[in-house]
Amino acid sequence: MIYPRVALIGLGLIASSMAHAMRAGGLTGEIVGYARSAETRAVARELFCDRVCDTAAEAVRDADLVVLAVPVGAMGEIAAEIGPHLKPGATVTDVGSVKQAVVDAVAPHMPAAVHFIPGHPLAGTEYSGPRSGFATLFQNRWWLLTPSAGTDPEALARLRSLLEAMGANVEDMDVAHHDLVLAVVSHVPHAIAYTMVGVADHMRRVSQQEVIKYSASGFRDFTRIAASDPVMWRDVFLTNKEAVLDILGRFAEELFVLQRAIRMGDGEHLHAYFTRTRAIRRGIIEAGQDTAAPDFGRSAPPAKEG
Repeated sequence: MIYPRVALIGLGLIASSMAHAMRAGGLTGEIVGYARSAETRAVARELFCDRVCDTAAEAVRDADLVVLAVPVGAMGEIAAEIGPHLKPGATVTDVGSVKQAVVDAVAPHMPAAVHFIPGHPLAGTEYSGPRSGFATLFQNRWWLLTPSAGTDPEALARLRSLLEAMGANVEDMDVAHHDLVLAVVSHVPHAIAYTMVGVADHMRRVSQQEVIKYSASGFRDFTRIAASDPVMWRDVFLTNKEAVLDILGRFAEELFVLQRAIRMGDGEHLHAYFTRTRAIRRGIIEAGQDTAAPDFGRSAPPAKEG
């Protein structure tokens, strides 16, 4: 085993998947959990936690690894609660989609003897909650770590070994660069999806639900990405707003050029543009981050393991 005791603070998709993966790989001796909801705690106790506590402070006592898997906006409050109860030498990490805001909120509450190593798994589905997790979620997915310059190398190597044992590809990244990259590959695509679904909802009311009835693959995939946890995405946009607004501005410029090409009937420009952008999609498939196989309707999450 890599960590004798792991505490999961927040018990949704990522934390439950970590629990299933750690259990399947024999990577920890005990999994302790905490969630704000009594219903969530009950499900976690039934499905994947050895012990579930009524407070975060109780859950982290004597834990070798603490994983903060709560919305970004709740990180500071949780860190303040658990800070005094952390075991000297323990490692604290998180799974938030924004890193600078997490560092600012959590680091001030970490004792000197505790190793805080922010992280972000680039894995997920549109499903949420403690029943949504499965052991293979992180297989061949990237898990970004944003350690500070003074991070203990042994603590970093130990955390990396756990993540790799769960199937993840691990890479270190600068905090600010992480937030900019994620604005491009995740945050703004979600913003666009939410917006497009909002437009379609307005049209549905006008067209007697025909938009829903005749949804093709494009709108189907927009609705899939827009089905993600609204609390999480509210916090993402509020805490990474500079990078998101920057990329949204660039998107608006690209959209203006596309509008002009369509208006002017510039087929040559459209063909060249779509050819370049199609190459991006092919690159994603070649990198093993998706498959080219048709998937009409997107299947439900895999059956739970363990």
